[in-house]
Amino acid sequence: MRSRLAQREIALAGVALLAAVVSLAVTSGKREDTSNLPEPTGSYTARAGSSGPQVFGKRTACGKVIRPDTEGIAHPVLPCGARIYVSYRGKHALVQVIDRGPYVPGREFDLTDALARRLGLRGVQVISWSYARAG
Repeated sequence: MRSRLAQREIALAGVALLAAVVSLAVTSGKREDTSNLPEPTGSYTARAGSSGPQVFGKRTACGKVIRPDTEGIAHPVLPCGARIYVSYRGKHALVQVIDRGPYVPGREFDLTDALARRLGLRGVQVISWSYARAG
């Protein structure tokens, strides 16, 4: 009986290790190669603002350290690593969810400072977003 329990624990530890390796592989990339992007699915609008430079050096809920060139998005429900398209005034970006939040009333998303600058977003604005369909 104890042998089966030990086998089960070893199997669960192996699955957890595999999940950690896959998670690191997914989040370790910088920017996506835009020549072969997955197709967007659906289209939604939401209010978003920038987290600003005051978060530089802090670790996100998804385990990433925010740097001045970090591009990503925070959402209270979407899973860490989820890839979404964000559009604002004709500029588009494919980014990953890297944090929980926002914790500011009136926003559905927080963009990193680098992503907000890339899109030209200042203050709290309405963005368009969609899920990136897996390739």
